Amino acid sequence: MSDGSLIITIVNKGWGEQAMRSAMKAGAEGGTIIMGRGVGIHEEKQNILGIPIEPEKEIVLSVTYPDKTQAILDSVINTCELDEPGSGIAFVVPVEKVVGVCHLNSPKPTGNEAAGQE
Repeated sequence: MSDGSLIITIVNKGWGEQAMRSAMKAGAEGGTIIMGRGVGIHEEKQNILGIPIEPEKEIVLSVTYPDKTQAILDSVINTCELDEPGSGIAFVVPVEKVVGVCHLNSPKPTGNEAAGQE
């Protein structure tokens, strides 16, 4: 068990993999992508032949060490253009305890161990 941060990123369908790759490039060790449906007041419902099309979303969840959170968040913001209206949202939730996430349950690597040196 360890303290951590949960980074939640909600993007339009098709952007989840890019968000995850960006997060991992910035230091995340993995995550989960789940499907969702947008229901906010700013979601535009489109119709095709009178049939409403619901806005599909991908939700990317990644638990990480708090000291890696900002770099991961910045990378996802840049990659997914989250500073542009309608492109998505990301937020961070503190995690008090973690069970079953191997990299957070192990002792955190030191600088030399992280670089593959002992």
